[in-house]
Amino acid sequence: MARFDRYLLSQLMVLFGFFALVLVSIYWINRAVSLFDRLIGDGQNAVVFAEFAALTLPSVILLVLPIAAFAATLFVTNRLSAESELTVIQSTGFSPWRMARPVLFFGIIVALLMSALTNFLVPTSLKQLKLRESEISSNITARLLTEGTFLHPTTGVTFYIREITDDGQMNDVFMSNRTNPAESVTYTAQKAYLVRTDTGPSLVMVDGLTQRLEHAKGRLSTTHFADLSYNISGFLKKDRVVKPLIKHFTTGALLATPVHIQVQTGVSTGIFAEELHARFAQPLFAIAAVLLGFATLLSGGFSRFGIWRQIMVAVILLVLLKVLEGIMAEQVLRAPSRYILLYVPSLSGLLITALLLARTAGQLPSLKAMRRRKAALA
Repeated sequence: MARFDRYLLSQLMVLFGFFALVLVSIYWINRAVSLFDRLIGDGQNAVVFAEFAALTLPSVILLVLPIAAFAATLFVTNRLSAESELTVIQSTGFSPWRMARPVLFFGIIVALLMSALTNFLVPTSLKQLKLRESEISSNITARLLTEGTFLHPTTGVTFYIREITDDGQMNDVFMSNRTNPAESVTYTAQKAYLVRTDTGPSLVMVDGLTQRLEHAKGRLSTTHFADLSYNISGFLKKDRVVKPLIKHFTTGALLATPVHIQVQTGVSTGIFAEELHARFAQPLFAIAAVLLGFATLLSGGFSRFGIWRQIMVAVILLVLLKVLEGIMAEQVLRAPSRYILLYVPSLSGLLITALLLARTAGQLPSLKAMRRRKAALA
């Protein structure tokens, strides 16, 4: 690799790492805050929160990598242009095509990172995240062992614990069961323990009082007990069979057993085709994005006032390509045989890049030359 290639590629990688770190931190912290409120509010500990936050990280990285790569390309190219480095390099005989080579290498590196994420890491993390969410939702300990809060594990049931000791003992327990329309039963106990039995989880209450109110007769009866075992498996929702989602399967599995996965997930052929080919189209789009940004800024040449106009044009072109990407995805969802349309935005970006580089290299007539020729013919 030539010295210029190493120099430009190192600049791109440093800025790419910086922008990726900043954007991932912003997106990830935003998600982590809502995740923290939900998990800690449900009685989960910090270890569970850290596990969930780590499982959401690959999806966040996949989201910000193309943005970080595009921003790094614009920043580096703008700085090289402002410091006249691009002008000096062009004066040595480097053509725009030759100058775009390290940017192409940079795009390929980003595409390889995105390929690893889209084809393996993100599906695996989403699958594990869904599995852990299912386990947490049926965890009676997490749903009941929250001190100082009135909990409602199911309709008609209220549960309260004043204090939970380090050894799992619950002090000053209150439980009200109003699921029976004919009567309401209230249990209070000085101590209680949560144990697992063959018939399900049970709450063993020690030294307490039972108050039973019959609504029809308006009669209240009380019973003191030394210990009482209460089966609380009814508080739990029945475990549902979690239907797998197509985004939880790796690309290798999608290619190996497409029909089986379609039947298992219940998705249409259009959704299957869009999900599969989008995993290849996204990395290709990253290459097109960085090359498009570089070619657009390079076409502006050197200016003491900067190349902000070219930067705005590059951003607008990228937005238009993303809009085109959404339109093409809708077409594939309607007709799976049109899956090749998913690659049109990336190929369009590469085509625009080639035209801009050719124009900068003088291989295409400029707008001014075309106007002069038109005026001469007139």
